[in-house]
Amino acid sequence: MAGKILVGTSSWADPGFVEEWYPQGLPAKDRLPYYAERFRAVEVNSSFYAIPERDAVGRWARITPEDFVFDVKLHRLLSRHAAQLKELPPGLREYADVGQRGRVHLTPELEEKMVEQVKHACEPLDSAGKLRAFLLQLTPAFSPDKHELAELDPIIDGLAPHPVAVEFRHRGWVREKRVEQTLAYLSEHQAVFVSVDAPPGDHVPIMPPVDAVTRDDLAYMRLHGRNTDGYLRGKSVAERFGWRYSDEELEEVGGRVRELAEQANEVHVLFNNNRGDDAPTSAQRFMSLLGQDPGPPPQETQLRLA
Repeated sequence: MAGKILVGTSSWADPGFVEEWYPQGLPAKDRLPYYAERFRAVEVNSSFYAIPERDAVGRWARITPEDFVFDVKLHRLLSRHAAQLKELPPGLREYADVGQRGRVHLTPELEEKMVEQVKHACEPLDSAGKLRAFLLQLTPAFSPDKHELAELDPIIDGLAPHPVAVEFRHRGWVREKRVEQTLAYLSEHQAVFVSVDAPPGDHVPIMPPVDAVTRDDLAYMRLHGRNTDGYLRGKSVAERFGWRYSDEELEEVGGRVRELAEQANEVHVLFNNNRGDDAPTSAQRFMSLLGQDPGPPPQETQLRLA
């Protein structure tokens, strides 16, 4: 029997969603319940910029249905992106080694403390059975000629038993001579390979359509739209990820997702084409093409108020 497919978006509070998808005037506190009437999964995107407050995480757990799940994007420092001191939790700033241009160096001590803080913050979701995976969206600078996958051990092992879904942004990790080694590492460490739908092109940060299941209970796919020029050169989220998927493109993605579902108990499909209402609209259309219920239209919604 094929695994279940959970569809959602990369964030529920994107400014474009507020402007174009949510009903006008909907209070901020009611957006997540509204979203959760239509989708069964979501990526927490704000956690890339700041580890969330535990009280806020507890509220997310309380106001969503029992079968709703969260994938939490890990902080930019853990994913090897440039981070400033002000982006760290106040209690951890004393452990930071700050280099040129104010960038924080990721030391083993700071990495361990960051992982522990993430686990503490997300404990309310864990206790509610709603924490599914952590997303590690690596920087393109994390390349196979300069880095080793073993560098990720402290994060993957530190967050166990919850799986870490690893999204590479340097295509060298899945080149013909490297891909088997990459997938073997993820399998051995019970991590999840993130498949992507990305713009066409063979540029280094554009990942090819490689699909793989490295953990039996979970497969993962993220959709970034197909605007090559915007993806490479865009300055804003709308410029980089703006794309409204056609039904033909969604059917193509559906074929890939169904193959993943033949190998994994659960597949998460997260739309990251975050321009205006592109992502939720594409995601709901994708659900319909899969034969899933995309939820009530706006005029019929019954908000579950906190």
